[in-house]
Amino acid sequence: MHSLLVIDPWITENLTEARSSDSPGRILSSCGYVIHTAVSMDEALALLQDADASILHLPMSELTVWRTRLQLRKIAPVFWWCTPRSSTLSVSDCHEQVMVDGILSPAMLPPEIHWILHFGARQCFERQQWLKEREQLLSRMEERKWIDLAKGILSKTKNISESEAYDLLRKQAMNERKRLVDVATSIVKVYQLLQDQT
Repeated sequence: MHSLLVIDPWITENLTEARSSDSPGRILSSCGYVIHTAVSMDEALALLQDADASILHLPMSELTVWRTRLQLRKIAPVFWWCTPRSSTLSVSDCHEQVMVDGILSPAMLPPEIHWILHFGARQCFERQQWLKEREQLLSRMEERKWIDLAKGILSKTKNISESEAYDLLRKQAMNERKRLVDVATSIVKVYQLLQDQT
């Protein structure tokens, strides 16, 4: 991780804060990272492509909206920069399901910042891999459902066993040069259409 996008809308309110010793940009820059700073969503989305991660110096109540918009543009780790200003909490903020890959603060030493960024990035990419695997499993389960329905229909209408119905489905899929699930889906839909008409 080399380049970081720091999102800090408070910079526009107080330019001396941007130059202060505890600003996220200054601290992260002193740790050796290349920093791009944004104060608005449009600026952040424009700069995101060149960043390896995003650092959000925002109130917790705004994190979910920002993280969602950033993740739609580019999958990259998102960290929260926690300061007295950004951590003022209401009761509702404490119960929000805020997902960040790590929390950073001005009190951290450079090695602590490096390790949090490293582990947070790894966590982000592992989570993306798990989400892909989950989608694939859900897709396979959906396909299995259509195939099982088609086997049931074929075994009932043709008075054959389910294993024979499966073989018939496979043979039909090969003959039509289609995926098994596509043939199964067609059979189920035609059967349902015929059932609705009778």
